[in-house]
Amino acid sequence: MKIAKGARIWLTRSLRPFEFKKEYDNQLNYAHAKNLGLYVHIPFCRSICSFCPYCKVLYDEKLAQRYIKALLKEIELVGESYSRKNFSSNSFLSENSVDKSSLSENAIGKSSLSKNSIGENSLSGDSHSKSLFSKKEVTSLYFGGGSPALMADYLGEIISKLKEYFSITEGIGLELHPKDVTVETLTKVKAAGVTKISIGIQSFQKESLQALGRKEEDYQAIFAALQKVPFETVSMDLIFAIPGQTSASLKKDIDYAFGNGANHIAIYPFVDFSFANNSVPLMAEKEKRRLLDDITDYCEKSGYLRTSIWTYAKKSTQKYSSMTRDNFLGFGCSATTLLGDQFKVNTFSIEEYIKRIEDKQLPTSLTLRFSLRQRMVYYLFWTAYTTKVDPRAFKDFFGVSLQKMYGLELFLCQLLGFAKKEEGIYKMTKKGAYYFYYFEQFYTLAYIDKMWGIMREEAFPERITL
Repeated sequence: MKIAKGARIWLTRSLRPFEFKKEYDNQLNYAHAKNLGLYVHIPFCRSICSFCPYCKVLYDEKLAQRYIKALLKEIELVGESYSRKNFSSNSFLSENSVDKSSLSENAIGKSSLSKNSIGENSLSGDSHSKSLFSKKEVTSLYFGGGSPALMADYLGEIISKLKEYFSITEGIGLELHPKDVTVETLTKVKAAGVTKISIGIQSFQKESLQALGRKEEDYQAIFAALQKVPFETVSMDLIFAIPGQTSASLKKDIDYAFGNGANHIAIYPFVDFSFANNSVPLMAEKEKRRLLDDITDYCEKSGYLRTSIWTYAKKSTQKYSSMTRDNFLGFGCSATTLLGDQFKVNTFSIEEYIKRIEDKQLPTSLTLRFSLRQRMVYYLFWTAYTTKVDPRAFKDFFGVSLQKMYGLELFLCQLLGFAKKEEGIYKMTKKGAYYFYYFEQFYTLAYIDKMWGIMREEAFPERITL
């Protein structure tokens, strides 16, 4: 906890914490947000896995139908909340850009207002007027949960509703429980418009699954279904640092995934959330590092491309990542929204979520309004997750050079062997990837664990200070 707090103070150059307050806006001003993505949360599961920290409940048909009705209405509320007056430049600058005072305090200059997310000509002339009534272009749409495929019959309706307001350019992703990987379900979701799938395998090894409280699946049936119903990206999620897991068993999982339909894998660390009721003993830190280094070397020697800290892909494969986007809109309970200098979290309570929507109000539970430095740290954390930081992209987003804001930290990262600079881009080394993972553990427990723990118990907390 102290490590995360110390890093936050140093990197933001301030004692100011991340403070989430019970406040919300009933309009989300996303019109000029660059690289905007979409996320939809479906919280229903057949059974509850103790190791999973996400917002989920056991499937109940009546509740699920009420939820889908509310979800469609939330999409309408966000999509239809605009008229010509909502697109005025004053509205946008006050709601969706970095705070002017923060810009002056950091000596960045006025030019960054246009460069952050507006664009030089976006507020002028006929081009702005014409854009008011066009669909907003977004990069991607991801469905998570829960087990979203339990609502496969409704996916087409949800996607159609989103497409009334958004133009999706990079495809639609869907998380799948292994039990959902059947020809029937895959056919349904593909017909609805899904182009990428991620299957929560966790492990193919019986011992590792037992440690997680999971059972073996009919893998041959899964692989046969994937052959019959192909997708642009087929990702399989694996977990490392499960007690008793070895490099040999994890390499076997990797080979088995890539050899049976996956062109992308995610290898996530086992995290012991305080509210997850885990009974699994934790692996020693030295063993985790050895395991992480082994699988990193193995994937690279096998010719797989590292697309983020935890993901590898075959060449020419579209990535599967719902996290590394500059701005995003989240729909559904517990979904988050990031727009400019605001980060919003929807209530975790399904009943309260539905009630808010029925009252024609957005279901935001908490809002964080970033300082400029806080926003920079958030941007750099999730950009570094891809293992690469491009100073040009940073300057385009914030209107100031990365070297000016974090030159000392960049120098130290290179000096300590955490990163190297190639063709103007900072690229994380294997050593840097381990320490990113090491720090991420503290971030997860100091921030995510605390916030989610509280929000699982309170639908609308007054405030959460992190």
